[in-house]
Amino acid sequence: MDNMALFREKILVVDDDEDILVAAKYLLLRHYQAVTVCNEVESIPSLMAEHGFDVILLDMNFHPGQSDGEMGFIWLNKILELNPEQVVIMITAHGGVDVAVEALKQGATDYVAKPWDNQKLLATLSAATQLSRSRAEASKLRQSNKVLSQASAHNKQTILGDSLALKQVMSLVGKAAPTDANVLILGENGTGKELVAKEIHRLSKRRDQVFISVDMGAISESLFEPELFGHKRGAFTGAKEDRVGYIEAANGGSLFLDEVGNLPLHLQVKLLSVLEKRVVSPVGATDSIPVNIRIIAATNMSMTELKDPQYFRQDLLFRLNTVEIFLPALRDRASDIPGIANHFVELYCQKYAKTHKRLNPGAIEALTRYGWPGNVRALRHAIERAVILSLNDELEAEDFQFNQAGAEQSTPPNKGNESIRSDGRNGSDQDLNLRRVEYRTITLALKKHGYNISHTAKELGLTRAALYRRMEKYGI
Repeated sequence: MDNMALFREKILVVDDDEDILVAAKYLLLRHYQAVTVCNEVESIPSLMAEHGFDVILLDMNFHPGQSDGEMGFIWLNKILELNPEQVVIMITAHGGVDVAVEALKQGATDYVAKPWDNQKLLATLSAATQLSRSRAEASKLRQSNKVLSQASAHNKQTILGDSLALKQVMSLVGKAAPTDANVLILGENGTGKELVAKEIHRLSKRRDQVFISVDMGAISESLFEPELFGHKRGAFTGAKEDRVGYIEAANGGSLFLDEVGNLPLHLQVKLLSVLEKRVVSPVGATDSIPVNIRIIAATNMSMTELKDPQYFRQDLLFRLNTVEIFLPALRDRASDIPGIANHFVELYCQKYAKTHKRLNPGAIEALTRYGWPGNVRALRHAIERAVILSLNDELEAEDFQFNQAGAEQSTPPNKGNESIRSDGRNGSDQDLNLRRVEYRTITLALKKHGYNISHTAKELGLTRAALYRRMEKYGI
């Protein structure tokens, strides 16, 4: 057989019968590149350390007349102590099936009886090598998840502030995180709901497993099931291969469902079914897959809206908010603003290779007094822009363009002492500047709906994405 066609798995055969070793090596070298034989069980540890075998074929008895398999059990346990993932096939004398079955209970993968049938031995070995590959891939994934989790924790965005309101939030996080309870995080856009979700995961027993974030508002209704539950090849037009859904991918870890309040009622029931049964059925599959996940959900909807059955299923709410955490708006913890602002100044000076800049007292006062409808996200964008555009080492209030339309400001983009009417005009005359009219309309709609993006977008006749783009444009 052409060597290029040989399997690359490393095989070890351990038996005290030289004839068995010769026959096994002759047969297996026709199918595998690396086959090692050994007649001394004491050599197993050193051989494992040197070669890292994919499969070990281990004889049950090593002395003439022995049939109880005692030596085989001893060395099976030693092998699994050295490598709990090691795939071991036991070799037993014909009639020693009961002994082999006991070996399976103790961790062996399979067994073959002497004298073996060559085709049956190869089939057993083929299944064993596939299992070995699967275990190796799973081990790699676990190690990768651990490395990614550690890297994420090392480079994580910090939850900044020492206000009483934030301390209360972090106290709840510290109490909820070590448990497996589902958590519902409430708060306006930009308050840091995903940061809190990641902190809960970091402090949980699942910290070394995957954390997957899903923006529920960004998934169209037609793709909800394929995206969350996965699908089988050919399940629908365009399904050219099997795909693992977000829920299955998060198995063993945490699944963060951002903007869960945007789910239509008829899709909420599908999510509820997964949470109740803890199984997921990919589209086009006939079987269900058990999943072990922790759900952390977030929404900018108020609890009043969530408790309205017209917007949200109450049985789903019951499942999600085992622990409820409310994040205060930045304007409600204004004492944290100077520290957050200084952190972002340092961050963006490093990012853009700028000389060290600092906020002067006037800038700090202006930032602290501003209402920040976009919360920490808006403050961060304002700091980034100021660092990029300022030519001085000292950032002043003027660097934040508080008095210009389309930028962060504490008053609407017209004269600060004029009232704003719902028709887009000020109290003295008609303002037809499109930028200012659009800014005022968006801010009025956001305030009307308590900064709920879905309801605001619906009233404005925009998609959520379009509204987000306009908010970004105007620094809201």
